[in-house]
Formats: sequence, C-alpha cells, structure tokens
Amino acid sequence: MMSNLIFLAEFTVIRPDPGTVFWTTIIFALFWFLMSRFAFKPIANALKERELDIQNSLDSAKQAREEMANLQAKNEELLALAQEERAKILHEAKLAKDTIIAEAKDKAKEEAHRVVINAKEEIENMRMAAVVDLKNQVGNIAVDIAEKILQRELKNKGEHEQYVKELVDEMKLN
Repeated sequence: MMSNLIFLAEFTVIRPDPGTVFWTTIIFALFWFLMSRFAFKPIANALKERELDIQNSLDSAKQAREEMANLQAKNEELLALAQEERAKILHEAKLAKDTIIAEAKDKAKEEAHRVVINAKEEIENMRMAAVVDLKNQVGNIAVDIAEKILQRELKNKGEHEQYVKELVDEMKLN
C-alpha cells in the first residue's frame, strides 16, 4: 500500500513528467502542423474569399447607389428640361394663338370694310342708275307733254313751220 502511496505522492499536476511533456509537445506540434496544412489554410482561404465577396458586394452596392444617384440627378435634370420645354411650347402656342386671333380680327375688319365699300359703291351705282332712269323718264314725259302741247297749239301747218324755223334760228345763235 505504501508503494501506491509513494507513486501517488510523486505524481502531481503541477510538476509533470519530462517524458509526458516531450510526447505532448511532439503530438501538439504534429497536430498543429496537420491542422495548419489541412484546416487552417482552407479556412483562411475561405475567410479571405468571403471577405473579398463581401467587399465586392459592398463595392457593387456603393456603385449601384452612385448610379442610382446619378440616374436620379439625370431624371431631375430631364424633368426640369421637360418642364422648361413644356413652358416654352405653351408660350409659343399662346403667341401663335394670339397671332392667329389678331390676324383673324384684321381679316374680318378688312372684309367688313371691303363689304361696306362694295355696298356703298353698289348703292351709289343704283342711285346713279335710278337718277339716270328718272331723268330719262322725266325727259320722255317732257317730250310727250311738249309734243302734245305743240300739237294742240300748232294745229295748222303754217304755224308749225314758222315755229320750227324760229327754233332753228335760236340754235344757230347759241
């Protein structure tokens, strides 16, 4: 029993056996070499690839945000240009409308003026025709009346010839 106690007395956790320390170190170094060769490198490579993928994704997201900002700026610029163009077109349309209305009013005034002038000329022509017609009728009536008066007063042929002679003499004097 004593020999068991001695063995137990010599073994402590604080003071390890040099052979155990040697083999533990060898096994740990071998384990570390194998782990670094077959586990740590692939894990490190996988982590590096993951880091590159994340960085690429972040760069792509940043680029996409920049493109979206550029597109939004371009859209706002295009919208401003479109509004400016719309205002310009509306202004030109208003000017065209005003011009067309003014031209139509001028044409209507000219046409009305022309119609009035034509109506006045036609009225003057009708009046002149009526005056000429009236003069002709009055002249015809006067000739008829004179003829009837002369026929009544100049019943005999001698008186008639005498009167014609007087008229011819008067004409010669004038």
